[in-house]
Amino acid sequence: MHKFILILLFVLTLFSCGTDTDTGEFTVGSDYLALSNKVILIDTVTVNMSTINFDSLATSSRGRILIGNYDDPIFGKVKSDSYFQLSTSNYALSSVGSDTESVNYVFDSISMILKYDKYYYGDTTRVQTFNIYRLTQKVKPNKDDNNFYNNSTLTYSPESLGTISYKPRPREKDSINIQMSKEFGEALFQKIKKREVTDFDSFTEYLKGFVLVPENSSSSNVIGFSASESKVRLYYSKYQTDNETPYIIDFSILDASKQFNSISLDKTGTILQNLPVSTGTLSSTLLNNQGFIQSGTGVACRVDFPNIKQFKNISANGAIVDAELILKPINNTYSEKYPLADSLTVYVGDNLNRISGTLLNAAGSSVYGKLSKSTDEFNENVAYSISVGAFLQKEMLKQSDSRSSLILTLPGIAQSVNRIVLGDQKHVNNKIQLKIYYISY
Repeated sequence: MHKFILILLFVLTLFSCGTDTDTGEFTVGSDYLALSNKVILIDTVTVNMSTINFDSLATSSRGRILIGNYDDPIFGKVKSDSYFQLSTSNYALSSVGSDTESVNYVFDSISMILKYDKYYYGDTTRVQTFNIYRLTQKVKPNKDDNNFYNNSTLTYSPESLGTISYKPRPREKDSINIQMSKEFGEALFQKIKKREVTDFDSFTEYLKGFVLVPENSSSSNVIGFSASESKVRLYYSKYQTDNETPYIIDFSILDASKQFNSISLDKTGTILQNLPVSTGTLSSTLLNNQGFIQSGTGVACRVDFPNIKQFKNISANGAIVDAELILKPINNTYSEKYPLADSLTVYVGDNLNRISGTLLNAAGSSVYGKLSKSTDEFNENVAYSISVGAFLQKEMLKQSDSRSSLILTLPGIAQSVNRIVLGDQKHVNNKIQLKIYYISY
């Protein structure tokens, strides 16, 4: 017991008198002691928060057509266009045995059918309008890794091939149907009928793909559709026959890598307008003591622990046995329109925001931020809890001067536009907390 008291006095002397913000400071008060097994609970360690912006996110091969735009009251103007290449398994009319027989087939109509995948964000009570445009550039990545990114774009014709204005009902309806240009459909039908398009290569040479683009003036939401279950359907029939059942050819996204979403964020006039890209950070002290996360656009929250190595000075034989990081969403920044995600994805990064992997616990399993929604009058119990004991112990024992940080994102970072605002250590109502359990032996 005598040894334990000496250790405690050393902690008080070493940290409670410091005022240098670069090294940080923390204190151990009598209310924060657990004497059993010589464990000290320390909850005033400096935690630095900042917001970063990834250079790009790979949005191809995600399985979701993400289309829409809205003006976010905090983040700015969010917009998602979706690009894709189509193909089919059979580039021929039904049961055509001869050129004479094919003459009897006539074009009826063409439409794009988009099947909801249940994802939505924003105000779905408002009408959304978007257009279908024909690509003039092949859906082919110009990078060695064969990915498309949230900042990728392709050229397309300015003539709309189809327009729809609708109120999204992603939980009530199965799909939406957009009637497309008859002139476009007739031309495609004739290419197939005349056997000018007979395989994938000739088809994609003629029709490189489509892009769906929302109109900026009307949309207030972003909606997800299933890439694998959406299609363009061409209807045709036999001329002057009693058979009223139309024939169809379905053109689908058979190669998931040839579909991607171009997601942009116009931060002009917002608190984030000076957010640097890639390797830079914007401190929470310059953002009203807040940190920001947004999927799709690459905005993420970074958390640093500047003085964790000083824990080695507490005891010759000691260890961090557990630690909990508690992050609280800012009151009034979330609602039914902008709901909180059930969890946070946590990565380990370096000083240049380069990710080395997901956060792991001592057993090697990935660690996530878990949301607690305990009911209380002032939402004080709404928080994400992250177990960081193994991470901090490893940081404490590092021999080099390098430090790792935690980078927080939301699930589905490359296929959604959800966002969240978190409080830092100096926020008035929604402070971040770090509870460290240290044992000496």
